[in-house]
Amino acid sequence: MQLIDGKATAAQIKSEIARQVQQMIEQGKRRPHLAAILVGHDGGSETYVASKVKACDECGFKSTLIRFESDVTEQELLATIDRLNKDPEVDGFIVQLPLPAHINEQRITEAVNPDKDVDGFHPVNVGRLSIGLPCFHSATPAGIIELLKRYNIPTRGRRAVVIGRSNIVGKPMAALLMSKGIDATVTVCHSATADIADITRSADIIIAALGKPHFVTADMVKDGATVIDVGTTRVPDASRKSGFRLCGDVDFDAVAPKCAFITPVPGGVGPMTITSLMLNTLKAAKGL
Repeated sequence: MQLIDGKATAAQIKSEIARQVQQMIEQGKRRPHLAAILVGHDGGSETYVASKVKACDECGFKSTLIRFESDVTEQELLATIDRLNKDPEVDGFIVQLPLPAHINEQRITEAVNPDKDVDGFHPVNVGRLSIGLPCFHSATPAGIIELLKRYNIPTRGRRAVVIGRSNIVGKPMAALLMSKGIDATVTVCHSATADIADITRSADIIIAALGKPHFVTADMVKDGATVIDVGTTRVPDASRKSGFRLCGDVDFDAVAPKCAFITPVPGGVGPMTITSLMLNTLKAAKGL
């Protein structure tokens, strides 16, 4: 069994990005600029956005954080998005989800200029992905593909099972796995799928992205499979200073001995998500 170290891989990629940014500056170009809109004070969102700001520093990007209280109106938010869309100094920006209940998340998502949608959530980017056109890929699936490539894990003709059908991970993950150049044979399982274990036992690659701690057990995985755990559920843990620990969708201790490759939680997919956002921002700055 080989552990897939997302933290080390992410550090390597950020170093590669920093070198490209330095070359851009030497050529007289400006630094890539990523902006983030954060509404309210959700703990998970605060942590995630702080990690993005730190990653921008490591990559040599300029970063801007725009904060609103949770009572911000939808119109105020849309006006800010319009300003960022029109700002030639901003290459890409994200609106951190979730948003308060009084704001229509889909309306906000669709207001972002697809050319600056470095989260890859806009329907234009989702549609372009589905038919194989250049676009911004959703950050978590893109990070997983990068891990598979850098660990030389074969995908062509392999059976891949994606557990979960969310718009952020499950659906774009399936689209990327079956795209030309990756060429996996993909099955998507979800809450209405019968006998999931029968399906996963035939998988060469399992992507677990449903948000249920320890859902994937040893009897669901064949020997020599690659298992990618996207889950990050907070589970109470009095022994931790934070009062919780992150728990993946995979029963790691039981599943790992059967695997050829497996990602840990934390330190697996998570760092790659933010790094993929950096790669998307670099692409936006280069006009790709």
